[in-house]
Amino acid sequence: MDLVQVTLPNTNAISSIRGVYGGVGFTVCMCILYLFLHNLEKGVVLLTVFWGSYAISRLITLLSDGPLGTFGQQWLMIESILCLLGLGIWFASRLRKEKQPFILKAEI
Repeated sequence: MDLVQVTLPNTNAISSIRGVYGGVGFTVCMCILYLFLHNLEKGVVLLTVFWGSYAISRLITLLSDGPLGTFGQQWLMIESILCLLGLGIWFASRLRKEKQPFILKAEI
């Protein structure tokens, strides 16, 4: 909170911020880890949507409330690049799957 110059006035506010950035963040990290271990493509999609959502939220703030500070601008750039990178990896994965030959397996 110090990076964005926000002072939280009471323990309820502090607890809420810890819950969102700590608890929810931890849960999202565990979901991403699980997906990367069990279904890499879905893990990439989740991260891409995650980064894209953050970038869109920052763009909405930019359009609604005015220019972002240095912190917001830096993270908008990082999140946008990571979202585009994730989209590129996902599209490349889809193209690679389409080019694989079809193999018919006979079941007895």
